[in-house]
Amino acid sequence: MKLNINRTLFSTAACFLIAVATPALTHAGDTIKFGVAGAHSGDLASYGLPTVNAARLVIDKVNAAGGINGKMIEMLIEDDVCKPEIATNTATKLVSDGVDVVLGHICSGATKAALPIYKNASILVMSPSATNPALTESGDYPNFFRTIAPDDAQAMVDVKFVLNTLKYTKIAVIHDKGDYGKGFAEFAKTFLEDSGKAEVVLFEGVTPGAVDYSAIVQKIKHSGAEAVIFGGYHPEASKIIRMMRKKRLKIDFISDDGVKDNTFIKVAGKYAEGAYASGPTDTTNNPLSIEAVRAHKEKFNTDPGAFFANAYSATLALLNAIDKAGSTELEALKKALQTETIDTPVGNIYFDEKGDAIGVGFSVYQVQDGVFVEL
Repeated sequence: MKLNINRTLFSTAACFLIAVATPALTHAGDTIKFGVAGAHSGDLASYGLPTVNAARLVIDKVNAAGGINGKMIEMLIEDDVCKPEIATNTATKLVSDGVDVVLGHICSGATKAALPIYKNASILVMSPSATNPALTESGDYPNFFRTIAPDDAQAMVDVKFVLNTLKYTKIAVIHDKGDYGKGFAEFAKTFLEDSGKAEVVLFEGVTPGAVDYSAIVQKIKHSGAEAVIFGGYHPEASKIIRMMRKKRLKIDFISDDGVKDNTFIKVAGKYAEGAYASGPTDTTNNPLSIEAVRAHKEKFNTDPGAFFANAYSATLALLNAIDKAGSTELEALKKALQTETIDTPVGNIYFDEKGDAIGVGFSVYQVQDGVFVEL
């Protein structure tokens, strides 16, 4: 289904068409306030800033075409540095500023901390990257949606790769103790043990931001592991793999989408070569993805970063829901998201009753000659 927002937004193989008739938008303000929350500074800014750019590209096109039923979309951008204690302040600020919908947050821990505030205000939130399964499966956050598959799906992809492709039987599983990293690692551990094909010889957390990870590397070495599965983000992963290689521990390193970012390769340098990481399935040949990337290069003179396609898709989905519902009310938006499919850079998607996107998935990538290559 094509996004209906008054005029053609852009054209590829297909274009977004004018709605013949849409309900009058139920909204008291002069603008639709579109929040964008995530890490816009700090070590994880490379995950959050692409989402700001994605939202800006879509919203600029919508506003240039006349907005939604004559209302312009106003961006409210707030930085949470991917820290739960800051995310609560970020959410409070957006709510007090009258935000109508929120694109974000980026990290699972920050998202979990912020969601109760949005829930109390009946504000719909959609993340391009928060993968912790409990965010949708617990039923605690009926206002939460996402355009990325959850960690249990991601962990299963990685475990199947380790067992069936790499064919290892002794695995060390480590994590950063956070909602995202530990959750991913726990699923990986469970899937490995349930397979009957492998032994988890080490399961341990590390302290994020530590300068020296030699202790965990020694434990991995003494465990006899043939491979390491790591749950967490690129700052810790880059330090751990550098230490592994410097200690001449050459076993395979497999991680998650928190590591599948070019910053990991830049920081780890030559030591990143050969490392594996799962990430959203490559949809770069999708015509809408091609157009979105072209628009990003044209406006920002750079390639888009991590989760750009998921954020672009989330922005399209949110605005389409507002247009279809004729409202920014939570229940009306949920109904539109769960009943309307929409063409996006990550594919033709819609959302189930829990808020998970149907039509998205994960693939395994490897660093080859300094870039991530989908396997």
